[in-house]
Amino acid sequence: MLKKLRGSILLLITAIIWGTAFVAQSEGMNYVGPFTYNAVRTLIGGVVLIPVIALFRCTPLRKKDSKNEKAPLNTTVKGGICCGILLFIASSFQQSGIKLTTAGKAGFITALYVVIVPLVGIFFGRKSSVKTWVCAAVAVLGFYLLCIKEGLNLSRGDFLVLICALFFALHIMVIDSFNDKSADSMLMSCIQFFTAGLMMTVCMFIFEKPSLSGIFAAKATILYTGIMSCGVAYTLQMIGQRYTPPSAATLIMSLESVFAALSGWLILSEKLSIKEFIGCALVFAAVILAQLNIKTKTKQTNGEDAYGKEVS
Repeated sequence: MLKKLRGSILLLITAIIWGTAFVAQSEGMNYVGPFTYNAVRTLIGGVVLIPVIALFRCTPLRKKDSKNEKAPLNTTVKGGICCGILLFIASSFQQSGIKLTTAGKAGFITALYVVIVPLVGIFFGRKSSVKTWVCAAVAVLGFYLLCIKEGLNLSRGDFLVLICALFFALHIMVIDSFNDKSADSMLMSCIQFFTAGLMMTVCMFIFEKPSLSGIFAAKATILYTGIMSCGVAYTLQMIGQRYTPPSAATLIMSLESVFAALSGWLILSEKLSIKEFIGCALVFAAVILAQLNIKTKTKQTNGEDAYGKEVS
């Protein structure tokens, strides 16, 4: 129970960091192109994790996690590369789609990974409860009220963002799969960033004309998103998912959109309408209901979660 609570808290912190990072990303795009911005911040995230991993391996606290002690290196490397490729693809489709559609539509369509994860989970042998599906539906309704301000017509940009949502869902499921194989979460996250960062760097030089002056002008936002959004949040995601079923994990991380709206309201003085506030409330309600479902399920299965994993 304590591990499940810790996992949920780590994923909530992840959502807060990702949500507030939208403000920094929006500002940073005024100075550099999308591939340049993503390449630099993603590589920074990988570099930041190197000393953290070294410190974590030296501390006796690490011995408390038997999964990390038994992690085979080849499994961790394979997981990091797979996650990095999926992260690169999802981010690229999202950025390409945002150029061709509205931000509101892009936010809502990306959030559909909340529903896609349970669907994809079926092919991974995962079964979600009826309550999980209800929570996903409530969350999607909340995202609709929060993000959509005009008619939802599927344009080319919408389709690209929909593909992005699919790859983000696959990214979550792959993390869960390699966690089940006892992959080292921190090392896998570091490898993920270098894999995605190198792929983004290649695209940066092919499709854009990066300049040191532009990167330096965006340094504050790049450092924040590189250290916090990449280095910290994605690592917390991998660790948190070790103790949280993927369907519940996606609902918690979907709060990213809510925190993005709230941070825009607080920092950029963007106004939230009554409809958008109701959307925030629905998403929060879905997350709380999902967590109540986990606790009930844990008690009923005598030491196992909804997916049959042993918990303590």
